[in-house]
Amino acid sequence: MYAIVEIAGKQFKVNQNQKLFVNRLSEKEGSKVSFDKVFLYDEGGKVSIGEPSISGASVEAKVLSHLKDDKIIVFKKKRRKGYRVKNGHRQALTELLIEKILVNGSKPKASRQEKPDVKTKSLPKKEIKVKTSAKEKKLSSEVKTKNLNSMTLLELKKEAKSNEISGISSMKKSDLIAALSKK
Repeated sequence: MYAIVEIAGKQFKVNQNQKLFVNRLSEKEGSKVSFDKVFLYDEGGKVSIGEPSISGASVEAKVLSHLKDDKIIVFKKKRRKGYRVKNGHRQALTELLIEKILVNGSKPKASRQEKPDVKTKSLPKKEIKVKTSAKEKKLSSEVKTKNLNSMTLLELKKEAKSNEISGISSMKKSDLIAALSKK
């Protein structure tokens, strides 16, 4: 199940429970936002196309955070004239979490991935300490670095902030991975 929706002047293909980066929105962090310009809706092969948009359809999202994208360098030069201009730019972004895709004002059907929470009695757990060998520690560190390699630069910077690593604004992705794998 997906929809094509217009958010901040651009069209995005969105799924339920998807994180999305869009141009900066004026809403505060943690607030809920609704987008009603849904151009296409697909549910298991059944496609609805709007003319230009589907009436009564909307996408509800939650604003997770406001942040800046990586720096883009703009360099202008004219040869043999001594003209060189270097500018940098960081785009202001908003991170959204798509919560619901509503069609004709109806509530979405429960997806197969969602399972109702079942409460069970939790017994006090005993802590068991297991000695690990040097090989196992090395394997666990390799798995950790593989997970770090799959993360984006933005996610690595958030992880470094939570681990209280200093100087992360000037670090590249490889430097962040090295700093995080040491801890």
